[in-house]
Amino acid sequence: MAHPNLPRHIAIILDGNGRWASTRGLPRPKGHEEGLKAVRLAVRSCRERGIPNLTLYAFSVANWARPKDEIDGLMRVCLEFAESEREECIRRGVAVQVIGDLDELPTLTRRAVEHMVEATRGGTAMTLALALSYGGRRDMVNAMRTLAARAQAGLVIPEEINEASLRSFLTTSELPDPDLIVRTGGEKRLSDFLLYESAYAELFFSDVLWPDFDESVLDQALAAYGRRQRRYGRTGEQAGRVAVP
Repeated sequence: MAHPNLPRHIAIILDGNGRWASTRGLPRPKGHEEGLKAVRLAVRSCRERGIPNLTLYAFSVANWARPKDEIDGLMRVCLEFAESEREECIRRGVAVQVIGDLDELPTLTRRAVEHMVEATRGGTAMTLALALSYGGRRDMVNAMRTLAARAQAGLVIPEEINEASLRSFLTTSELPDPDLIVRTGGEKRLSDFLLYESAYAELFFSDVLWPDFDESVLDQALAAYGRRQRRYGRTGEQAGRVAVP
């Protein structure tokens, strides 16, 4: 299905795995296992529709507070995805990168993800960013600490610090800002996801729980995006005349 004004970058908050399992009398980790099918479908569907950048909010900093068995299940799912999808990503030209702090992941999961990132580095058809142990606030704090250290060392003066310099020290620095953020699961909040980068992102919320995500949900989000006018502070009339970034 072709859509006018396709977003260059879609970011998805994968919400509802645990509730999907609970409503079926299953342990919450089963929901994350089922959600892996939706991850594969989302990657394939975005690639087929010509979306050049896709970011998936797989595991947040706040998720470390969840029960250990659920965290272990999530880490197993990340490990399985990295191992099972590596060759497919290479074949399809999908370059995988990570935003967040990989060092906080269990060794086996971290190594599998690092291997996937390295093996797919040459992909040019699409960039898939996995947000793992990611938090938007922490990412901004770390970037500001780096800038402060550089200023203290005399490598930069305060007047040289601007939006671009701050952005260059975020873990998302190699990605364009998201044009469209999709959240499944019925909640309507960003939950510390791409807070700086999403300043002008369009938001689309779906009641569908993540394991039930399919192409129809993606197409609904793309259709909604295509109907919106992105003004970037301009009037509607100006936006209709001027090319926006």
